[in-house]
Amino acid sequence: MMLGSDVSRLSTTTASAATQGLSIVVPLYNEAAGLALLHGRLVGLARTLKARYGLASEVVYVDDGSADNTLAIARTLSADALDVQVVSLSRNFGKEAALMAGLDHARRGAILFMDGDGQHPPDLVEKLVSHWIDDGYDVVYTAKAHRDNEPFLRRQAVHGFYALINWGSRQKIPEDAGDFRLLSPRAAAALRQLPERNRFFKGLSNWIGFRQIRVDYEPSPRAHGVTTFSPGRLIGLSIEGLTSFSVAPLRFASLLGVLLALTAFIFGLTILWEVLTTGKQVPGYPSLMIGLMTIGGVQLIMIGIVGEYIGKILSELKARPIYFVAEHSEKRTDGETSASATERTAAE
Repeated sequence: MMLGSDVSRLSTTTASAATQGLSIVVPLYNEAAGLALLHGRLVGLARTLKARYGLASEVVYVDDGSADNTLAIARTLSADALDVQVVSLSRNFGKEAALMAGLDHARRGAILFMDGDGQHPPDLVEKLVSHWIDDGYDVVYTAKAHRDNEPFLRRQAVHGFYALINWGSRQKIPEDAGDFRLLSPRAAAALRQLPERNRFFKGLSNWIGFRQIRVDYEPSPRAHGVTTFSPGRLIGLSIEGLTSFSVAPLRFASLLGVLLALTAFIFGLTILWEVLTTGKQVPGYPSLMIGLMTIGGVQLIMIGIVGEYIGKILSELKARPIYFVAEHSEKRTDGETSASATERTAAE
């Protein structure tokens, strides 16, 4: 019985890339104001890729329960130079679920993930595709060139997050890497076979291995709307990523417990030494209260960390679908149109 998977048959050559094609997965949440402009840029990109590589393209828009007219606008987008799929989820399941829905519905070989807010420049996609087809890389991921325009505390928090998630990990997640990345057909096939429901795409797409290359870029200014990622939500996503992909918090809690126990042992020895050498009794109430509060606080932290992992285990055991599709439509460049409003679950 094989416990692994052989995806070597999906290796890409310059000749085979055109037949495999490219699926562009774009999760959407309240992006009505800029969706038409983004689609126009993707149409231009598809024409360029077709002329240079003979590469057939499609775009998969995943509406993640938008509260504005995003879905209505997505339905009207024309299949000009690339096929268009519109996948509407039954509610807002979050970006990771939307990315998974796009991955499940993509029909081409290679997969490109990009945001729908316009900050991921379509012009850069040609460079990512070149690294895949011309240079033979399987995972081409982008990362912010710098964070000089961000507050100092935010930069330190990001650095601390990656330091913690990579602590003791065999496969390191590159710092500042984002979801804007291209996966070759065999890398996409490998990613589809990972069964967990609590997904962290940045980590999983790095964990699968293969030849990977980093491309630095400057995110474009947001052309419309405001970001939905508040500081509280970013902290929540960080905790989600840590507990979904790394056991570093558990190791940190264990080391903290060992350090606390060692400190308490040394403190006890100093008290005993003072009693034996001077005969003075150490006043007990303040030190006792501080000790109890310290131990109690550390225990609560450890219980909370363990609780996060137990919650992940419970989620996996429940085996609920990652998302539900309320509506799915497709337009092809040959003029064929199909639509389905039946509710479907994620592929298992």
